[in-house]
Amino acid sequence: MTDERVGDAATEEVPEFDDADTIEVEVEAEVEAEVEIEIEVAPPLSELEVAEAKRDEYLGDLQRLAADFDNYRKRAIRDQHAFATRASERLVTKLLPVLDDLERALAAAADHEEAKVIAGVEMTRSALAATLASEGLEEIEAEGAFDPHVHEALLAQPVEGVEPGSIVQVVQRGYRLGDAVLRPARVIVAE
Repeated sequence: MTDERVGDAATEEVPEFDDADTIEVEVEAEVEAEVEIEIEVAPPLSELEVAEAKRDEYLGDLQRLAADFDNYRKRAIRDQHAFATRASERLVTKLLPVLDDLERALAAAADHEEAKVIAGVEMTRSALAATLASEGLEEIEAEGAFDPHVHEALLAQPVEGVEPGSIVQVVQRGYRLGDAVLRPARVIVAE
């Protein structure tokens, strides 16, 4: 009998393998079920949702940037006004002695002391010129050839012995502050 069992066992299929195949199929089915569950729990974002999320992020960045720029602009305007106020304050402080000199000249004129009036006005002009020069004001040279960049011709007249285009007379002095012409020199030019 033992031989028959051995022979029968060799020809028969082993039921254990059938169970293993069944278990393997069941495990694969459970894994697929878990994957489906994961997909249902966290579905992928659509392209529209991704684009909307990026849009919202960019919009927030843009709004913060706009607010930062607006704050910068307001701060720059405030600083500019403060700087202009300080510059004006400094110039006015320097001009106060000139105002004092003019008041003294007017007081001398009231007493009819002409020599003192003339000396007071000359002193006031000198003080004012020195104050403005300390701020960078320069008188424009008005001798020699006419330069349309810094001179304004009011009149052209024939003058003997003078080369045409030369300045003959200064009607009003011109001034520059640094490279900027504040007022051109008004002149009469020879024809």
